[in-house]
Amino acid sequence: MVVGTASKGCQVAVIGGGPGGYLAAIRLAQLGKDVILIEKSEFLGGVCLNVGCIPSKALIHVADFLEEVKESDRMGVTVEGVSLNLENAIHWKDKIVRKLTGGVKFLAEKNGVDIIKGFAGFDTERRLNVQTDSGPLFIEFEQAVVCTGSEPKPIPDLSVDGNKIIGPTEALSLSSAPGKLAIVGGGYIGLELGSVFRRFGSEVTIIEAMPDILSMHDPEVRSAIRKRIEILGIDLKVGVKLQRVETNDRITLFLNKKGSDTVTVAADVVMVAAGRVPSSRNMRLTEIGVKTDDQGFIEVNDRMETSIPGIYAVGDVIGPPLLAHKAYREAKVVAEVIAGHAAAFDNVVIPAVVYTDPELAWAGLTELEAVRQGFNVLTGMFPFRASGRAMTLNAEEGFVKTVADAETKRILGVTILGKDASEMISEAALAIEMGAFLDDLSQTIHPHPTLSEGLLESVEAALGEAVHILNKKS
Repeated sequence: MVVGTASKGCQVAVIGGGPGGYLAAIRLAQLGKDVILIEKSEFLGGVCLNVGCIPSKALIHVADFLEEVKESDRMGVTVEGVSLNLENAIHWKDKIVRKLTGGVKFLAEKNGVDIIKGFAGFDTERRLNVQTDSGPLFIEFEQAVVCTGSEPKPIPDLSVDGNKIIGPTEALSLSSAPGKLAIVGGGYIGLELGSVFRRFGSEVTIIEAMPDILSMHDPEVRSAIRKRIEILGIDLKVGVKLQRVETNDRITLFLNKKGSDTVTVAADVVMVAAGRVPSSRNMRLTEIGVKTDDQGFIEVNDRMETSIPGIYAVGDVIGPPLLAHKAYREAKVVAEVIAGHAAAFDNVVIPAVVYTDPELAWAGLTELEAVRQGFNVLTGMFPFRASGRAMTLNAEEGFVKTVADAETKRILGVTILGKDASEMISEAALAIEMGAFLDDLSQTIHPHPTLSEGLLESVEAALGEAVHILNKKS
């Protein structure tokens, strides 16, 4: 140790204050552990709370509300002079974020967590070197939990400058909508923010290297999302690769599609959303023997243990799916493991949501995935255009699709495309987690009129017992 440097000790050091980190720290403290939480940024909550899940959903709600007001004429409500003040919307979004980050800090401190601002790297298997504003601080620990999350994947020719070339973080704080916005990456983030800025008035082009968007999903899902993108007026270019970039008054992207001529896209602003990589650089993980995969994600077992005894990892830094709620569950597991309880990450299903227009949510297997895994599948689909509640909400787009094992009738997966899909998918996740069969849901009374009836109706369709739509001919 360098003479004159400060040092501290603790039972558990938690590195990273995002969803996995702050929850692990709080739960460890509740279980009686002496915990230090190290976070490099000013606020707790990580990407999700500060520049991801929460702020993006706030702006998505603004865009949804704006769209609803503009379409209110068909319901007999005339609203004149509708306009967007994006600066005020950003201010409202920021107030939500600060309230939530403040709440997380309050809960951590009240539960006895010692919070240190700084960047932590491993000095040895039992000591951290934390670079703080007041100099280096060494932290001796018995166990450590790495929860450093992920960060945007860089594209060599499109380095983010925060001005003409931005990432999702900068997109969530723009004071005005760009005239022409090009988004490189047709994943969840690109689709969500593309639809937001289109409804904010931007001309939007989404560029995706894969042959189609949402390739893991069934054809009817991809078709419905593409149709909505077309209705919104977004220019979607798939199966194209970026060749080169020219920057003058505008940015010009030169794209190549196999067997076709070069295509150019000119934009005022380019947003890079081409995936994410683990945030673990300069932490000296490999130097102390922590194993990672070929993409840099930390390898762990179902107890969140790394290759080094006493060092654990949770959240995005251990790999896909990169979801806050997955990190929450992993954080609870790791806290209980460290506290000596019997615990493991043995969940059957991790639900997910894409906040497109309309929302897309799923739990378990899609039909394509189930077939690839060798299941003989049984499916049932209920369109919201046949739902009385959907009609009264002016939300007839989308459907509920249930996939089951044809032999046992066990539910394998559910996909919901439509309004409030994010709020309805949890019932499906619970059903799959508990090993429910089609009859379990078909005999469960759902309130009427609701959108959640769509799940019941899709299950009845799978059983050939549909009443409110025609059954498929066998």
